[in-house]
Amino acid sequence: MPITIDLTGQVALVTGGTKGIGAGIADRLAEAGATVVVCGRNTPDAGTHQFQPCDVRDPDQVVALVDAIVDAHGRLDIAVNNAGGAPSVDAADASPRFSEAVIRLNLLGPMQVAQAANRVMQQQEGGGAIVNITSVSGLRPSPGSSAYGAAKAGLLSLTQSVAIEWAPKVRVNAVSGGLIATEDSLDHYGGADGLARVAATVPLGRFGEPADVADAVVFLASPLAAYVTGANLVLHGGGEWPAFLRAAEG
Repeated sequence: MPITIDLTGQVALVTGGTKGIGAGIADRLAEAGATVVVCGRNTPDAGTHQFQPCDVRDPDQVVALVDAIVDAHGRLDIAVNNAGGAPSVDAADASPRFSEAVIRLNLLGPMQVAQAANRVMQQQEGGGAIVNITSVSGLRPSPGSSAYGAAKAGLLSLTQSVAIEWAPKVRVNAVSGGLIATEDSLDHYGGADGLARVAATVPLGRFGEPADVADAVVFLASPLAAYVTGANLVLHGGGEWPAFLRAAEG
């Protein structure tokens, strides 16, 4: 029998789902048959998925978002915490206000979305699945983005804890992305040449694509992952060569 993933009849929420990795996740979930709602702070110019405005840092807006989804569709089966990010700032120069804002967006926001989604999913016969998009920055040093790395590490810990608390009705997992190419990658890495040099450091020889993250999310949200909870799926193309080996090679 062929293995397929069919999410027909399921309702999914993707935060920050209007561009980049979030848009890739939303598209893949829809391709699998799910009804997809995306949210963001700003209304997109165009889009193929239902949109609800929401700043995930505001708990009242999060509750209103989930209530609106349930009012419209009667259920919520999948919640993907994708909204996040932070500019690069040296830790010595980061103001308390900046650090607090980064942690609110990358840790407290996903926690609030997960709480609101869980309240709905616990009442459904089929429960639900929550997937938190984290980063290898939460698994290794994150110079230049220390508050972001700390928040993502916290999100990984949160994933493991609530996976125990909310079982067996709700499964909670994480996907930790490494170097993922998005609309901003060219500018961030200094153009096509810089992008190629960085890609060459990855054992698989390329940046990940939003579709790579999306495929992992669809798997974790599907019945194929029915016995997977509290897990972290790392997508980094093999990681990074240890610095000491490069140094030894000269």
